[in-house]
Amino acid sequence: MKPSWALVYLISEWTIRLGMLIYVPQRRAAAAARAWLVFIFLVPWAGLAVYLLIGRIWLPSVRRRRREVADERVRSILREIEGPAAAPCTLEPPDLHVARLAERLGGFGPLAGNQIELLPDYDGVIDRLIADIDAARSHVHLLFYIFAPDQTGRRVAEAVERAARRGVACRVLMDALGSAAGLRRLGPGLRAAGAEVIATLPVGLFRGSAARADLRNHRKIACVDGEIGYVGSQNIVGPVFIRDRPNEELMARVRGPIVLQLEAVLLADRFEETGQRPPPEQAPRYPGPEGSSVAQVLPSGPGYRHENHQALLCSLLSGANERVVITTPYFVPDEPFLLALETAVVRGAEVHLIVPERSNKAVTKWAQRSHYERLLEAGVHIHLYAPRFLHAKHVTVDRRIAIIGSVNIDIRSFELDCEISLLVYDRAVVAALEAIETAHFAASRELAAADWDRRPLVSRVVENTARLADTLL
Repeated sequence: MKPSWALVYLISEWTIRLGMLIYVPQRRAAAAARAWLVFIFLVPWAGLAVYLLIGRIWLPSVRRRRREVADERVRSILREIEGPAAAPCTLEPPDLHVARLAERLGGFGPLAGNQIELLPDYDGVIDRLIADIDAARSHVHLLFYIFAPDQTGRRVAEAVERAARRGVACRVLMDALGSAAGLRRLGPGLRAAGAEVIATLPVGLFRGSAARADLRNHRKIACVDGEIGYVGSQNIVGPVFIRDRPNEELMARVRGPIVLQLEAVLLADRFEETGQRPPPEQAPRYPGPEGSSVAQVLPSGPGYRHENHQALLCSLLSGANERVVITTPYFVPDEPFLLALETAVVRGAEVHLIVPERSNKAVTKWAQRSHYERLLEAGVHIHLYAPRFLHAKHVTVDRRIAIIGSVNIDIRSFELDCEISLLVYDRAVVAALEAIETAHFAASRELAAADWDRRPLVSRVVENTARLADTLL
């Protein structure tokens, strides 16, 4: 007697359920494993298909090999250049412990002799970048998640074209999805002028080196002549994600040895895509001291230790004694991060969270709101910034450490996307960043626990549902 198709299908569903019950919890947080297993048990075949697409962080073997070679090449360059030439770097505990942890997580140690300039003006950043590109003599390297073919993007692209035509080596890396329109509409003109244009993390069913569609290169880096660098939250795009609320960003313009580390991350990403190294005459050179700030770069992504930004931030929070201010457009943390925030409050530190009042991502907005009750009960101050869409990402800790970069406080940034942060150990720079934070406080509405408790039941249901969806990451 032949089994019926219904019986075969039933057996296949239970095979999927039992098999995934063994496989899914491996190297995954319990909450995320439970969410995936509920999904798979309810709709086994659909759940299996989605899990195969986005359930595990993976890279094709060719990318893993290139990343390993790139990392070794970066370490070799840094040993050759930083060792004999770098200015002495002295840090006192506890900053030294933070710097050592960041070095173990990202591979880059602290460097002295840097000049750090904070640039909160959106249009001013674009103007300064274009002026630096127009003054370039040797090379221009750009790596951005979004490089749009709008007025802002065209201005920067035209500056790169001018540089390429006068013989400057120009390399432009754009995320394959975030900059899809820019690659299509700006790429031809840039290439015609002599610039190299590379799509990072391309996707496609028939690409042997294709990455997961939801794994993106979210970094924002610019390096000019190995002497000037930019890093932070701002993309090459007009400042409007939300109608009537233009973006507010923060970039750091840096000079000195730290540019070498920024360029090393960018060139490692280029090598991962092309398998090519720049010509010897265009290899990174130690730029020499330009200021008095100690700084280091912390990159993250599947090619590095997973969750290294989370590990660093949790360590900083757990050791904070005075004040922590976190500015982020998206705040969907996991349990360890929430516990670290609560620990900071228990230690006696003031903890402030600055987030935009309105968001451009509906699911993330509701998932973010689901954490507010717990944070308020713990004593965290939540500031809702109203004038603009605050897309900046930065942290200050105990008035002695500043972190500026591309990292959001969410699972995607911590586990999936390629990100970068600049750590600065300089009280003058921290004070400048605190002045920006103070301006944000003044333009924000601090959320009161009593007011938050009065939100309607339907909001609570939507918040908790969105939170479950985010847990699937």
